[in-house]
Amino acid sequence: MQAPVPSPESPSILTPAGYHTSSCGYCKHDSTKQRSPDSSASYYVFTKQLNVDHYQELVDRGWRRSGTLLYKQDVCRSCCPYYTIRLPVSEFAPSKDQRQALNKWNKFVLGDDYIKESARLRPRSREQKARERSSFDLAHALRESEYANLSLPPEPAHRFEVTLEPADFTEEKYQAFENYQRNVHREQPSEISRDGFRRFLCDSPLQQVVRNIAGKEQKLGSYHQCYRLDGQLIAIGVLDLLPHGVSSVYFLYHESVSQWYFGKLSALREAMFTMEGHYQFYYMGFYIHSCVKMRYKGTYKPQYVLDPESLDWNPLEGRMRALLDTKKYVSLSREDIEKSADAAARAKLSSLPHQTAHESAKEAAAAADEGASLFSISMPGVMSVEELEDQVDLKTIKVSVGNRVLKWGDVMKFNPGSVTDSRTIKGTIAELAASVGPVVSQGMIVKIR
Repeated sequence: MQAPVPSPESPSILTPAGYHTSSCGYCKHDSTKQRSPDSSASYYVFTKQLNVDHYQELVDRGWRRSGTLLYKQDVCRSCCPYYTIRLPVSEFAPSKDQRQALNKWNKFVLGDDYIKESARLRPRSREQKARERSSFDLAHALRESEYANLSLPPEPAHRFEVTLEPADFTEEKYQAFENYQRNVHREQPSEISRDGFRRFLCDSPLQQVVRNIAGKEQKLGSYHQCYRLDGQLIAIGVLDLLPHGVSSVYFLYHESVSQWYFGKLSALREAMFTMEGHYQFYYMGFYIHSCVKMRYKGTYKPQYVLDPESLDWNPLEGRMRALLDTKKYVSLSREDIEKSADAAARAKLSSLPHQTAHESAKEAAAAADEGASLFSISMPGVMSVEELEDQVDLKTIKVSVGNRVLKWGDVMKFNPGSVTDSRTIKGTIAELAASVGPVVSQGMIVKIR
C-alpha cells in the first residue's frame, strides 16, 4: 500500500539534480540505428513529496514526471523537442475512426446474441433510433459495454469492467506490464523487472487529496485506471489527477487485445473521465512532431501546444503545424516578436543555441558541469535573472537544513555566491526557482543533496 498521505497543506520538497544529457528514445543514429547518445538534455529535480497544485503549475510550464523524477526538457537543444499539449474536453468531438473503434469494441464485448435479445426485450422507440443516428453520445458509448451499466438478462458475451484504483503495486498489474513491455515494446526479459515497474508506474510523489467541485468529490493524485475482461486485467492507464487536468502518464495493454485499438479506446475514456470529473483539460503527455508514432495525438481535437518561451497555449493547427513541418524548434511568441517592428521586444529575446557558445545539448551540459547556470545556457521556459529578481524573493525561499526548515535569507550569509554560478548553493536555488516559476518557488522547500 502507499505511504500515509500528507495533508493538503503539505509543501513540495524539491531536490535539484541539475542539467544533464540523455540518449533519445524517439530517434536513432543514421549509421548505427542505435539511440543517439547525449542528443537530448533536460533539467532534473527529485521529489518524494509534491503538492498537486504545484505539479499542475509545473505541467503548465513544460514539466513532466517519471516516477519521483521531475524533468523539463531543453526543447531548443534536444534532437526531438517535447511539446506539452492539452485538450479542452468541453470542445472535444471524436473523429469517425475513433467512434468506429469504440463501436467495434462494444459489439465484441456484448456479442450478437446479447444485442439481438436485448433489442427484443427492450425495444427502442423510433425517436431514440433517429437521435442515435444523428448524433454521437461519447459518454453513453463508453458505458454501453460496461457490465455494471448493462440491463440483464441476457448475459453479454464478455464481462467488461473499468475501475479507478490507487497506484499501488500488485502482481496482477506487473504481469500486465511485463506482457506489454515484452510483446509490444520488444524489450528483453532482463530489461523488465518488478522494481522497474514499481519505480516507473507506481511510485508517485503526488499527495492524494479529495476536493469538492460543483457539489461532487474530485480525486487528486496518482491512480491506475484498470480495464478487465472476464476477470483478466487487460489494460492499465496511469493517470495523474490534477486540479485543472488529467495527465496521462502511461498506458499499457495485454497483447491479447492488440487488435482492438486500445490506444484509441483509452484516450476516449480518459477524455470523458476528465470531463465528467470537472478536470477541464486532458493532457496526453508530450507531442513530438518529428516522431510518426506521436502524430496520433494531434487527431484528438482541438489540441493546444504550450509555447516553450511565453508559456501561452496555441492551437495545433494551421500556422503551428506549418512551422513544425519546417522547423525543429517552434515558439510562436518568438516568431511574432522577430517579425514585429518592436526593436525593444526583439532585444529582450533570449539567445537561441546557435547564438551562444553552447550550441548542442552535450556542449551545454559540459558548461553546466563547469558551473554555468541555466541563465547563461539560455534554456527556453526558464526565467531570466531580471525576471527572477522582479518576481521571486530568493531570501524567503525555504531550505531544509538538517532537521530544520529555514528561509534562505537566514542561511545566505553563511553561503555567499552568485545566482549565475550553479556550483554555489545560491546559484542552485536560483536556477531551480527560475525553472519552476514564482508560484512553486514560494511554496516549496529546497532540499540540497
